Amino acid sequence: MNFITELGQYMIENSSELFALTVEHIAMVAYGIFFALLVGIPLGIIAAKYEKLAPIIISITSILQLVPSLAMLAILMLYFGLGFQTMVIGLFLYSLMPIVRNTYVGIKEVDDSIIEAGKGSGMTAFQLLTKLQFPLSIPFLMAGLRVASVIAIAVACIGPYIGAEGLGKEIISGISLQSDVKIYAGAIPATIIAIIADVALGKVEKKTKQRMA
Repeated sequence: MNFITELGQYMIENSSELFALTVEHIAMVAYGIFFALLVGIPLGIIAAKYEKLAPIIISITSILQLVPSLAMLAILMLYFGLGFQTMVIGLFLYSLMPIVRNTYVGIKEVDDSIIEAGKGSGMTAFQLLTKLQFPLSIPFLMAGLRVASVIAIAVACIGPYIGAEGLGKEIISGISLQSDVKIYAGAIPATIIAIIADVALGKVEKKTKQRMA
């Protein structure tokens, strides 16, 4: 029996478990990205509006992403314990930087002439933000979301080290048992999810750019 046949047979026989792990993997990433958007967009807006705060906000989010993922999760585990919740917090922190930075850059890239035209028509600062600056920054935000999603999908694979599951459970089990089949059975679905997320969000990013053109 060759490797591909053995892998296919293993994945079919364990399809229900692999499906459950895939669902949990996606759920961890989705929650992490959701909270990153919830916090990251306002931080990006604040950074764009208050230039003195921009270096501080950008630096903090950049430092968070520079911390090795396993070290970050180990620190979080000390405060939040083991499990799904801790992994979501880790993914949230890792996803902040591209979302904050791209929101900031997108707002700053809005042409001054557009802002002046808005002011000339009597728009308030809040209206300028909500009707001009933020809508025009959405292509940049989508690019940041695309990067954040792919990073989060990869980082989620080490979740089992802190008691979360996801597809990393199969990968880490394969490493422990020195089983190529188990490693690939976890790695292939994770890779497919990352590719789908990258392609789908890339298309959304392209459409938003076309609308703004």
